[in-house]
Amino acid sequence: MQCEMVSMGRILLFHLICLALLVELSRSWANKGLLNSSVLEMFVDELPYMPKIQGFDVVNGSPKAKSLTIGMFEKKWKFHRDLPPTPVFAYGTSSLTATVPGPTIEALHGIDTYVTWQNYLPSKHILPWDPTIPTAIPATKNGVPTVVHLHGGIHEPASDGNANSWFTAEFEEKGPTWYKKTYHYDNNQHPGNLWYHDHALGLTRVNLLAGLIGAYVVRHPEVEGPLKLPSGDEFDRHLFVFDRIFYTDGSIYMNSTGNNPFIHPQWRPEYFGNVIIVNGKAWPKMMVRRRKYRFRVINASNARFFRFFFTNGLKFIHVGADSAYLGEPIVTNETLLAPSEIADVIVDFSTSKTDEAILANDAPYPYPSGNPVNESNGKVMKFIINKNQEVDTWQVPNKLIQYPSPDLSSVSQTRYIAMYEYTSKSGEPTHLYINGKPFDAPVTETPKAGTSEIWNVINLTGDNHPLHIHLGLFTVLDQTELVNEAEFKGCMLNNNDAIKCQINKYAVGKKIEVAAHEKGWKNVYKMMPGYVTKILVRFSYIHSNTSYSFDPTAQPGYLYHCHMLDHEDNEMIRPIKLIK
Repeated sequence: MQCEMVSMGRILLFHLICLALLVELSRSWANKGLLNSSVLEMFVDELPYMPKIQGFDVVNGSPKAKSLTIGMFEKKWKFHRDLPPTPVFAYGTSSLTATVPGPTIEALHGIDTYVTWQNYLPSKHILPWDPTIPTAIPATKNGVPTVVHLHGGIHEPASDGNANSWFTAEFEEKGPTWYKKTYHYDNNQHPGNLWYHDHALGLTRVNLLAGLIGAYVVRHPEVEGPLKLPSGDEFDRHLFVFDRIFYTDGSIYMNSTGNNPFIHPQWRPEYFGNVIIVNGKAWPKMMVRRRKYRFRVINASNARFFRFFFTNGLKFIHVGADSAYLGEPIVTNETLLAPSEIADVIVDFSTSKTDEAILANDAPYPYPSGNPVNESNGKVMKFIINKNQEVDTWQVPNKLIQYPSPDLSSVSQTRYIAMYEYTSKSGEPTHLYINGKPFDAPVTETPKAGTSEIWNVINLTGDNHPLHIHLGLFTVLDQTELVNEAEFKGCMLNNNDAIKCQINKYAVGKKIEVAAHEKGWKNVYKMMPGYVTKILVRFSYIHSNTSYSFDPTAQPGYLYHCHMLDHEDNEMIRPIKLIK
C-alpha cells in the first residue's frame, strides 16, 4: 500500500509539473491573441498547384524503380495574402521546395518506389502536446519524433509507418518497432488515390496540424487510359481540404489546456478551425473552363467532417472512393467526407448556369450533432467559370473499373469491434478504447493472409468515428441501429463481449443503406453512433484476389484506428498482426 501511495504521488507530481508548464506556455500564447477569421477576405488567393515528384525512372523507354529522398522541415508558409508567414512543418526534397501540402508522388503500377524519409525537424515542437497520453518521447527529450504512413498503401509491414516506428532528426533516436531508413512501396495494388502523413505515437494530431501531409497516386495507364477521364495538370487536380485557427501573428493555434487539465494537461477530444484551407491557401479561387474537371478531394482535417455541395447546383460525378475506382459513375448533389476520406469526382462546368460556383460545406461539428457551420467554415473555395463554351474531349464512361465482388462464402472469421469513450466525473472525455483495450495491449486481431473477415463495428459513443484499416480494404454491407442501447452498453462495459451481451437482440433497429458512391472498396468509413456497421475486410489484392507480393505476416504488423486524430492519439488505435 505504501509503495502504491508513493507511485500515485509521483504520478500526481508529474501531472502538476506538466500542468504548470502548459499554463506558463498558455500565457505566452494567449498574449498573441487569436485571429478573427472574418478579417481575412475570401477568394483572393489562387488555388496552388502542388509540386509533383515522379516515383519511377524511364530507361530506354521503359519504367524502372526509383529511389527518392524526402525530408521534413520547419519553415514559414503563407496561408493567405493578408496573413503573416506561419511556422509549419513541411515535406519536400529541400527546405526551399518543401510545401504544405507536400509534393504529390506519382507512382506507376508494378514499378517500385523507394523513399528515404529524412527528419530535419527542430528539438522542440512548434505546437503544444501532451505527454500524459501514450506518446513517442525520446530519451533525451530532444527532437520531434515522426514516422510516415502511406494511407491506402498495400505494402510490407516495415514500410507501413507503425506508430512505434518513429525517429528523430538524423535517426538519432528511434522507436521500439523502427526497422529501416528507406521504405519500399512496390505499387502492385490497384490504381487510385493515396496520401502520406505523419503517424508518430501520440503526436499524429499535432504533426499533421503543423503541416505534415502530402498526396500519392498509383497510376495504371493501360487500365485508366481507355476511360478518357479528365487528365493532365490543368484538368486533373488534387484538393487537400483542412481547417486551422491562427493567432494574429500568423502562427497556428492549438489549445494549450485540456478539457480535463488535471488528467491530461493539453489533450482535448476534437480540434476545429475557423479558417478553411485548400492546397495550403485559405478559401482560394480557381479559374476553370466550361469543361469537365477531375478533383481528387482529400479531407485532411483533424476532426472536421465536410458535407460538400455547390451553391449553384453543380453536381458531383463520383468515379472513385478512397483508393479504389467505382464500378460505374454515381451522380450526387452533395458528398460527405470524414477526416482522411477521399472522393474522386468529376465536375462538369459546362452545365453551370452561372459564371461562379462556391464549393460550400454544411456539416455540423462535431458530426453529426454538433454546432452548425457559419460564414467562415461554411465556405470552402470559389470557381470562376469562363463564359465561353468549348468542345470537351473528356468523357465519363458508363462503366469504370470492375473488381471482383465480395465473396461472403469465403469469410474465414467474424469479429466484433466495439468503440468506447470514457469520461471524468465532469462528463468530459478522458480517453477512448477499442474493445476496452489500450494501444499497447497484446494484439487480438490476427487475420489470416489471403482471407476475408466480417467485422461488426459497434459504436457505443456519441461521435461518428471514421474507421481506417491499414493494409486491408473493405466493403460496407449495412448499418443497423442498436435498440435499448443503454442496456447493451452497460453489459458491454461490464463484459466487453458482444456474443455474451446478445448483440443479436439489440442490433435489430432500422437499417441505413450504404450510399451508392460508397459501396465500392474503402479503407475508411464513417461508423455511426448507436449503430453496428458490418464490413467485409479483404486481406489480399482486390483487383486480382491474389496473395500479396510481400510477406504481410512480418513485424511490426499493421494498425486500425479512428481517423479523428485526437481520438487516435488517445488510445482509439489497435494493432493487427496477419498470420500464415
